[in-house]
Amino acid sequence: MQKIVVLGAGKMGAWLVESLCLDYDVAVFDRDKTKLKYFFNSHRFLRLEEIRDFQPDLLINAVSLNHTIEVFREVDPYLPKECIIADITSVKNGIQEYYKNSGRRFISTHPMFGPTFANIKDLSNENAIIISESDEEGKEFLRKFYKSLKLNIYEYNFRDHDETIAYCLSVPFSSSLVFAACMKKQEAPGTTFRKHMDVAQGVLSEDDYLLSEILFNPFTIDQVEKIRTQLAMLIEIVKDRDFESLKEFLDSLRVNIELPL
Repeated sequence: MQKIVVLGAGKMGAWLVESLCLDYDVAVFDRDKTKLKYFFNSHRFLRLEEIRDFQPDLLINAVSLNHTIEVFREVDPYLPKECIIADITSVKNGIQEYYKNSGRRFISTHPMFGPTFANIKDLSNENAIIISESDEEGKEFLRKFYKSLKLNIYEYNFRDHDETIAYCLSVPFSSSLVFAACMKKQEAPGTTFRKHMDVAQGVLSEDDYLLSEILFNPFTIDQVEKIRTQLAMLIEIVKDRDFESLKEFLDSLRVNIELPL
């Protein structure tokens, strides 16, 4: 696998191009030419015909989830039969069905970090998921690539991936949105408050389409309902000023997050 095309010159697309271009023959495609002017050691394509002439071995679709399948369909006639196609979407709902009907070998993966907030020079504390149903050659390529970046690698099937993402992203995202919804313009010197504010600002600095990908995950609603149930319980405890119930509640939380009682 030597020739790679990355579709989309957004943050993740740009990171992929910059991370791959020293070891592979890489091209980046975007119809907005202003997004292409800062790329080096790579080909810059504005027309699909240029992808056809390039004859890639691998095409990585790095556009937002709401356009991923549409763009796959648009570019498909310009790809050689042997080309492996890949996505990096945060939620895999619908992608599996497209791959099944495409007749192509595929790789589905999820780098679980954003170039805006991650320390790109040291990704050893960051994670990436590879979907187990992906093509074997493609999975080996990704393992090698991710290991070179010292990423921690996990493998899930399509369904387990979306269930895991609903748990590990939907809960903190939803909690941060509710926190932000309660804010008012008032000085708050508390350290804990500041930490929560930093997290909320980080979440809300993400692209709206990324947030919608996470929140519209089919498995998200169950997680959000759990937040509502636990919040309702806490409200009743606070209303009743019931210390024993509060202590029992807090102890159960400490067990959940593996703190000693």
